[in-house]
Formats: sequence, C-alpha cells, structure tokens
Amino acid sequence: MLEGTIKTAWGAVMDESKNPLRSFPLMTAHMMMQILAWMWSVIFAMALGSYLVFGVTVVGHALILAGVFGTLAVFQRAERLSADASAET
Repeated sequence: MLEGTIKTAWGAVMDESKNPLRSFPLMTAHMMMQILAWMWSVIFAMALGSYLVFGVTVVGHALILAGVFGTLAVFQRAERLSADASAET
C-alpha cells in the first residue's frame, strides 16, 4: 500500500504527463521541471548546510516551505491555464 502511494505521489510530481504541467508543450514542461529541480536543489543545499546554527536552520525550513508553496503555485497555474485553454476550444 505504501509503495503504491509513493509511486503515485512520485508520478504526480515528477512525471510531466501526469502533473499539472501536462497541458504545456513538452519543452516548456521540461524547462519548468528543470527550474523547479534547481530551486529544490538550492533549498536542500541551504537547509542541510545550515544545521549548526538554529537561526539559519529556521531559514532552511522556511525555504523548504517556500519551495512547497512555489511548486504548488506553479502546478495550480498550469491547471488553470489548461482549463482556460480547454474552455476556449
């Protein structure tokens, strides 16, 4: 059960054919995924590199939360744009 949940969650985020970026051209979706991957790499690098100082760790956690909300915002916008494009055709 957990394995299926993990696979579903992974596909919902990492697979351009399943996540909200699916309505964009493949090159655009790929570029957006690259930007999100870069963002998450920076967030985790900063979060893991700041474990010695509490204040910086708080900043790391704030960056992780900001990344979650940033990813959610990109996906929600993609869904809205997809719905708008479908309604126009």
